[in-house]
Order: sequence, then C-alpha cells, then structure tokens
Amino acid sequence: MAAEYSTTAKFFHWTAALLILTIVPMGLLMGRIPEGPVQDNLFFLHKSLGALILFVMTLRIIYRFAHGAPAPEPTLKPWERIAAETVHWTLYAMLLATPLVALWGYSVYGQPAPFFGVFEIGPFTAKDEHLAEKIFYVHGWMGWIVGALLVMHIGAALNHHFMRGDGVLRRMLPGSSQLP
Repeated sequence: MAAEYSTTAKFFHWTAALLILTIVPMGLLMGRIPEGPVQDNLFFLHKSLGALILFVMTLRIIYRFAHGAPAPEPTLKPWERIAAETVHWTLYAMLLATPLVALWGYSVYGQPAPFFGVFEIGPFTAKDEHLAEKIFYVHGWMGWIVGALLVMHIGAALNHHFMRGDGVLRRMLPGSSQLP
C-alpha cells in the first residue's frame, strides 16, 4: 500500500467532506420549501457553511502545496492517475469558485454574506438584482457540478475499496494504519 495521508490532510479532507455533504442537499432543499423562518435559517446556514468551505479549502490547498501528497497507489493505471488528479483538482477549484460566485451574487443582490452571526461581508458592488439572479443561476449549476464530482470521487473510492481491494481509500481513512 502507498503511504497514507497525514493527519492534517485527513482532517481537512473529512472536514470539507462533512461540510459539502451538508451544504449540497441544503442548497437543493432551501429553494423548494415555502418562504418563512425555516427557509431564512437554511439560507443563513448555507451562506455561513459556504464561507467555511472557502476557508477550509483555502487552508487545504495551501497545506497540499506546502506538504505534497503521498505517491499514487502503485496499482493505478496511468489513465486512472490522470482521472483521479483531474477530479481532485477540479473539485478543489469548484470548492473555491462556488462560494466566491455566491459572495459576488449576494453583493450584487445588495445582501451581506454572514458567517454564523460572528461577522458579515457587506455588499462590495453596485446593486443589480437582475444580474444577481444570473449569478445565482450559475452558482446553482456550480453546486450540481460539485455534487457530480463528489459522486465520482466517492464512487471511485468505494470501487477501489470494495471491488478492487487496494489501498486507495485506506490512505485517507482516520486511523487507517491499523486497518487491514
């Protein structure tokens, strides 16, 4: 088995995973429920989680560039390595770009972007609700792309673990050095 990821890399990975697995379904739900306090709370939490994802992913990418990653699993074919790297880096890019596009959309809409009630990022551009609608349309599609990339990532990890029995998934599992 190839070397596993560091504890810090695993922390960033699983923190981001938990946040993404929370925010994507929340994004799908919040636009489909009636207006009111529940929807308002979901929007507030979605915005705050998006800002947290931006922060975590920024730290994760800085850490990755500073510390690198273990060598690829030796059983991977060259095309599998390319596919894995492409999905990983596209997912990283989308997890930075998607909250930034949302932040821009909130600014153009004239709304602040909250961070769990601790602080807000106020509008920084002129208000244009028509443009904001277009920006949020793009943001929504970006969310679908993140979801699709996530399905590919999880599907590949589960395939490697359960079907191929190699060490791809074990390298990122907490405490994985003790697993068979």
